[in-house]
Amino acid sequence: MPHQTQKTPVTTATPFIRMQQAVDIVNTSPHPANKIAAALFGRDTKTGKEFSVSRTNYWPAPIFEKIGTEARIGNASGTVHAETACIIAAAGATDGASLCITDPFCPNCAKNMAEAGIKAVYIDHKGFKKDFVARRAHAFEDMSMRICEKAGISVYELWRKEERLIPILQFAPSYAPPEDSPVEKKPFDAGPDKTKFLIAAKSIQSRHHSRKIAIALVKDASGSHEILTARTHPAIGYTMKADLGEIESPQGKYSFMLEPAGRILMHAARRGVKIADGFFYATQVPTARELVNITGAGLTSLYIGDLSKSRDEYGPQAMEELKEKGILSFTCLP
Repeated sequence: MPHQTQKTPVTTATPFIRMQQAVDIVNTSPHPANKIAAALFGRDTKTGKEFSVSRTNYWPAPIFEKIGTEARIGNASGTVHAETACIIAAAGATDGASLCITDPFCPNCAKNMAEAGIKAVYIDHKGFKKDFVARRAHAFEDMSMRICEKAGISVYELWRKEERLIPILQFAPSYAPPEDSPVEKKPFDAGPDKTKFLIAAKSIQSRHHSRKIAIALVKDASGSHEILTARTHPAIGYTMKADLGEIESPQGKYSFMLEPAGRILMHAARRGVKIADGFFYATQVPTARELVNITGAGLTSLYIGDLSKSRDEYGPQAMEELKEKGILSFTCLP
């Protein structure tokens, strides 16, 4: 992929400060072999207030305590990646925010960053030399960077001591990628009324016919409620019409498609709204990775339209594991 590889050093204080925050906590990661940390920072688009959050990759407490660190959840590790952990923990809307990361990011996190509206990513230069990264460099180069290129996410290699940035990929701040299947937003005056929410969810599902979708009730800082609806779609910047050939060529275990439940999680962060626990509906069982991230986001119950359907066999496997341990409850809503 043709990257812009300008070598002109660029300096700005904030990324170096935030990267140091990530570096300061990376060794607190509970992962025994692959310790990664990230720091997200930005300005809330509604309040204008600056915010920042730093996280390592970690096992959500219910998974850590009831399943442990050795078992896989379906085909996913039980960990929430550091980048995604920052996004779901952000105290402000992540649209336009930046991320500092100690290591190059995987394609799944690239898709999440695009959906969450992240505009710039800074990678510590030491991260490119790690053994773990060397084994998976193809996923970063061949897929993560392609996703960033489509989404308009600028990527920099950051040298802390020298306070130097080397652009790997750059976009103007005003660049807006195409988004041909945006998450739908609809005001919901009934508030946290579960019966009315489920009636609304069934009505929305009927309008989407047989499409795979997810629906969630969210609340903003003012207390107003909305219903978000997302369907399966490629990462932001890709369009089904123009990019079908690339979309249909996944790289190993990674896909360019972002599943509905994951899109809801990331879009809620992008808007700075909170998902109401118990008000989350998916027409099919989310993927194993989505269920781990849903657990990391603090949700404990889901409504599912068809418990026998999922993207692959690993979603139902993860569902059974999490349900058996009392981590997530699943209610069928045909």
